Amino acid sequence: MALRDELLKSIWHAFTALDLDKSGKVSKSQLKVLSHNLCTMMKIPHDPVALEEHFKDDDEGPVSNQGYMPYLNKFILDKVTDNFDRQDFNKMCWTLCSRKNLQQSQLLISNDDAFKIWCIFNFLSEDRYPLIIVTEEIEYFLRKLTEAMGGSWVEERFEDYKLQLDSKQQCLSAWELISLVGSGHFSKGMDRQTLSMGINEVYQELILDVLKQGFMLKKGHKRKNWTERWFMLKPNSMSYYVGEDLADKKGNILLDGNCNVEPIPDKEGKKCLFIIRSSLKSFEISASDKKKKQEWMHAIQTCVSLLRQGRPAPHCEARQKRRELRLKQQAEQEELELRMRELQTANEAKQLELENMRKALEEGAAQAAEEERRRLQTQTELQDRYRMDLEREKMVRQQMEEQVAQKSTELEQYLQRVRELEDMYSQLEDALEDERRARQDEEAVRRLQARLLEEEATKRAELEQIHLQQQLAISETEAEKQELERERQAKESALQAAMTQLEQLEQERQGALEQYQTVIKKLEDAANNTKTWKHKVAEHEGFLRLIQPGSKGQRLITNWGPAAFSDAELNLREKKWKDTKNQTTQAQ
Repeated sequence: MALRDELLKSIWHAFTALDLDKSGKVSKSQLKVLSHNLCTMMKIPHDPVALEEHFKDDDEGPVSNQGYMPYLNKFILDKVTDNFDRQDFNKMCWTLCSRKNLQQSQLLISNDDAFKIWCIFNFLSEDRYPLIIVTEEIEYFLRKLTEAMGGSWVEERFEDYKLQLDSKQQCLSAWELISLVGSGHFSKGMDRQTLSMGINEVYQELILDVLKQGFMLKKGHKRKNWTERWFMLKPNSMSYYVGEDLADKKGNILLDGNCNVEPIPDKEGKKCLFIIRSSLKSFEISASDKKKKQEWMHAIQTCVSLLRQGRPAPHCEARQKRRELRLKQQAEQEELELRMRELQTANEAKQLELENMRKALEEGAAQAAEEERRRLQTQTELQDRYRMDLEREKMVRQQMEEQVAQKSTELEQYLQRVRELEDMYSQLEDALEDERRARQDEEAVRRLQARLLEEEATKRAELEQIHLQQQLAISETEAEKQELERERQAKESALQAAMTQLEQLEQERQGALEQYQTVIKKLEDAANNTKTWKHKVAEHEGFLRLIQPGSKGQRLITNWGPAAFSDAELNLREKKWKDTKNQTTQAQ
């Protein structure tokens, strides 16, 4: 809930309490006192002249709530900061409104408990004036109260009360809610102290944002001793006191998104230990049992997660979700009612339309009966008229049949003459067609003869030209034949000479190969003798380096091994072969 909305609800109660005659207006003197008290409680500098200046043009008497709101917003709420005690502020507003509306003698609760219920009402009430609390929020508060008192929720009892409430107004004011709780209707079997403790626990959770509280042992930072403290967990801090009365506060643990809580092993005779690591310090705490330890760790971790996500306290978030759900349901209900009204309007229109249609059908049925009577009368008159016309037509038809028979005879004669003329015309057309075909055949034969004569003359000229070409080709062929014969003889003689040289070269190659094999054999024998001689010398005289014959010069190496002749001899033989080949080519 925004700070401005929270403050406005308390101020509204105070303003309403000053309206003694319930006219919706309060005198300026009372508003001065109220404004001064508000500024004092919220630590805002008060300007007593501002109210007079604000309403100097309105001297007609008291000021309404709507007239006071601009001044309240401008001179008070716009200047407020969250540096004052809200509980004192609420008590000041409570003091103003409780005297007029609270009947303490009829209640089972104290004035302090009634004040706490009033604060809870402001927290759960709707954001519209006059302030009310709806049925859903009433059930939420009573459930919380029953759980705080340790009782069991009786659904049937609340349903009966809900039926009574729905028949009246479906909501309660702050004073009606206080009377409901103070009457003990939902706390039967509980004493006043239990009821007061339950109200205080719900007040601390919803108003003071106390998520969890209880006794635990805390390890000191200086003396390192373990001391029992009363811990109170809020969304952004965890305070610890000497006792449950909160009289002596010993310290405060600030929570933020960087804090974490984790269990630690038992030590120093203490069990159920866990540690809270904040930005400034670490705090070692011992719970009474494992269940309490898990509850506290879970509650602290929930606060840290909410701070990391930037979300409000769980009860504030739950209230906001319930409001959004109610608004959504209300919108759906309004839409449904609008549709029902539209359907009802459409249904009424349909009913009216059906009624008009029924009347129109009745009128149409009467008109149809009258039309049927007229039609039958007209039909009778027409039948008499048709009977007379039919007799006249029979007489006319007989006369026409006689005339048609006479005309048919004349038509038959005319058709016979037409058929004879058609036969003559067909024979004439056949004769003309035969004559036309004969002329076409004659013309075709004449063109064919002319074309054959032209082709014969063309063929004769072509044959003479071919004959001349053949004579020239025969003479040229004879000369080429003699030339080719001479070339053939020259090539045969050159080929014979090349074959002879090839045979000589083959014989020389065979001789060289035999010489090469002889030399190889001699070299192998010499190598074997040298190895044997070296072995003997090594045995008798030790390791000696023998003087070997030097190289005889560069030798030609072929694919078959060392050549049988030198490079000079090979070049000479190649030159001789090329000269012989050139002479043979020239001779050819």
